[in-house]
This record gives sequence, structure tokens and C-alpha cells, in this order.
Amino acid sequence: MTVPELVIRPERDADVPAIGAVIDAAFEGQPYAEGDEAELVVKLREAGMLTASLVAEIGGSVVGQIAFSPAEPPDGTSGWYALGPVAVLPAHQNRGIGARLVRAGLDAIQALGAKGCILTGDVNYYARFGFRLSPAHCPPGQPPGHFMILVLCGASPEGAIRFHPAFGDCA
Repeated sequence: MTVPELVIRPERDADVPAIGAVIDAAFEGQPYAEGDEAELVVKLREAGMLTASLVAEIGGSVVGQIAFSPAEPPDGTSGWYALGPVAVLPAHQNRGIGARLVRAGLDAIQALGAKGCILTGDVNYYARFGFRLSPAHCPPGQPPGHFMILVLCGASPEGAIRFHPAFGDCA
């Protein structure tokens, strides 16, 4: 089911409390969640490393959010980004909102000249966007069976691609 009234746009300062609430609700009780996903977005924002943060809005209410931050290949090449978190309020899940956020976010980083994107997530879900499993690029602290990469331009770098230090142990 699609959501025709859905608007995807960059976050605004006034969205910050709603973004935290959406992320907390989306990840609550999930076996893969660490409980610090909303805090991660705050840390990235405060560090000036929230390269792209888009919200999904229905009827003026924020129902979803996606974040992109710089990622660092071993050779220091710029233009690599990490996707995450992406969150949709439980009442609005399974309606294509997350997929629209991912596509809009990838478009946003491509407009910035992105070379590629990394994430840790559900292989079956993210494969539809072109991500592929890539244990060879997996940084320490991440599960190699869920670490994925999407090359947008050029070749993929060799070695582990690190998340921003705000991600903590997996940075």
C-alpha cells in the first residue's frame, strides 16, 4: 500500500523532538536494537556530522526519519556515507515509507557526489536498493553477515570502511 499524502523533506529544528520519538518507538523491543539509536542521531547532529537527515511527514506529523553520516574508507577517500538509522512509527510501517526514505536519502547523498554508502542491516530488505553483503569492508564490532555496501560511483575501496566515531564501538 502506498502513501500518497506522504511528504519527504529535510529535517527542521522543530522536528528534532519528533525525530527522537519516532526512532525510539520504531526500535523499541527490537532484538537488533541497542536502545541508543535516537541518541546516535543527536550525537551526529551535535558533531555537525549529520550529512543528510530526512523526515517523512503525513498531515504535518513526522512519521519517519533517515540519517546519513560520513563514513571513512582506510585510504581516507571522501564521499562515503553511512545510512542509519532509518525509522518509521510502528503504526505506519509496512506501507512503503521506509523504502521511500531510503531512495530519497540515496538521492540526497548522490547529489553531494557520494561514491558509496555502507550500513548494517537486513540483507533481504536493503538488497532491493542495490546494497550487497560485504564482509571484506566490515569494520570491527559489526556483524559481517549484516554489513552491506552500495557503490554509487567508481570502485569500492579496499579494507574496512568505518562509521563515524559517534557510532561507538563499531566506529
